[in-house]
Amino acid sequence: MKVLHTSDWHIGRILQNHKRYEEFEAFLDWLAQTIEEREIDIIVVSGDIFDNTTPSNRSQELYYHFLCRMAASKCRHVVVTAGNHDSPSFLNAPKELLKALNVHVTGNISENPEDEVITLSGKNGEPGIIVCAVPYLRDRDIRRSEEGESIEDKERILIDGIKKHFRDVCAAAEARRKETGARIPIVAMGHLYAAGGKVVDGDGVRELYIGNLAQVGADIFPESIDYLALGHLHIEQSVGGSEFVRYSGSPLPMGFAEAAQEKCVLEVEFGPGVPSVKKIPVPCFQELKTLKGDWDKIESEIRALKKQSSTAWLEVVYEGDEIASSLSERLEELTAGSKLEIVRTKNTRIIERALSRMHVEETLDDLEPSDVFLRCLNAHNVPEVQRKALITAYNEALSSLFEEDVAAA
Repeated sequence: MKVLHTSDWHIGRILQNHKRYEEFEAFLDWLAQTIEEREIDIIVVSGDIFDNTTPSNRSQELYYHFLCRMAASKCRHVVVTAGNHDSPSFLNAPKELLKALNVHVTGNISENPEDEVITLSGKNGEPGIIVCAVPYLRDRDIRRSEEGESIEDKERILIDGIKKHFRDVCAAAEARRKETGARIPIVAMGHLYAAGGKVVDGDGVRELYIGNLAQVGADIFPESIDYLALGHLHIEQSVGGSEFVRYSGSPLPMGFAEAAQEKCVLEVEFGPGVPSVKKIPVPCFQELKTLKGDWDKIESEIRALKKQSSTAWLEVVYEGDEIASSLSERLEELTAGSKLEIVRTKNTRIIERALSRMHVEETLDDLEPSDVFLRCLNAHNVPEVQRKALITAYNEALSSLFEEDVAAA
C-alpha cells in the first residue's frame, strides 16, 4: 500500500501582486501524473489547501478538477484536512458529495473522535489503512480562557488539549483496528508547529495560537501511529529524529525566501516491517531568483539571464553605496525585450535613509502585523519587563481575529 503525503498547497497565493495560477495548475498536473506513474493508492493532504478562507473561482476550479481527476484514476482514496489558512465550513460544504468519489474531508474537529477516523480499503477490498484525519486544532476548540491565566498556563492548556485530542482519535483508531482483526497501519494527519521545526523568514507561515507558544514535541503523539503526516511548515523535515513523523513541506516556493529549497512530496510504502519513505522532488514551474549587490553586479547578472532567455521572476536587492533613486526605471530599461520580470525591488540605501526618518517611505507591504506592534512599543518606550505579557496578549487577539475570519467564511 502506497501513501503520498503532501500539504501546504496554498492555492491562490499571490506573490507581490503576481497571480500564480499557472504554477498551481502545472503542479497539480504533475502530481496527478506522478500518482499514476508511481501507482499511489492513497493521497493525504495535511492542510492549507488554499491560501485564504475565501478562495477565488479559479482556485476552486483547480482544486475540484484535481479531485475529479483522482476519482477517475487508479488512486483509491484522497484524504483532505483543513489547515489554519483554510475555511473549515468551505472545505466541509461538499463533504458528502466528495465522499461518493472516495474523497474524505475533515474541516474541523468533532465531538466524537471516531468521526475523524477513516478506514480505507486496499486493492482486495479489505481494510488496508486507518487514517486519523485530524485538522488544524483551533484555539477555541481545545482551550477555554480563564481569568488570571499566566502565559505558562495558556501554553500548558493548549498543549494538553492537542495531546488529548490526538490521544482520543488514535484510541478510536486502535479500537477500529482491533475490530478488523488485522495489524493494519495507522496514519495520522496534523497541522501544527512541532518544536524545533525549521522555518525561513518570509515563508508566509502564519503564527498559530498565541505567538507560537504551543510548539509541540513528538512525544505528545501516541505510539500507535505508524506514520504522522504533518502540515504547516514549508520545509520538508522529520520531527524529533523520527523518519515516520514528517512534514512534506510546501510543493511550491511561497516566496523568494524559499526559492533555493528543494521542494518535494513524500511517498510512504507500507509492507512487512517498518514503512519506507521516499522523497519525490517537485519540478520548478516558475523560477524565482534574488539578485543582490551594487548596480554593476545586478546589471551583469541580468544581462547573463537575458542571454539564457530566462523567464525568471526577480527580486532585486540593491546594496550599492550610491543612492539609486531611479532604480526601478533602470531595471525596467534593462529587462525590456526579455521574458524576465521584476517582481520586487529593495533599495537598501533608500530604506536606510527612510528608517532614519521614522520609516517615511516604508510601506505596510514590507511589514508583518507583529512588526507594527513592536514599533508601537518602541515608540512609547514600553519597558522590557512589560513586553512579554503585552506581546502575548496582542498575538492572542490577532489569532482570534484570524479565527473569526475563518468562522465567518
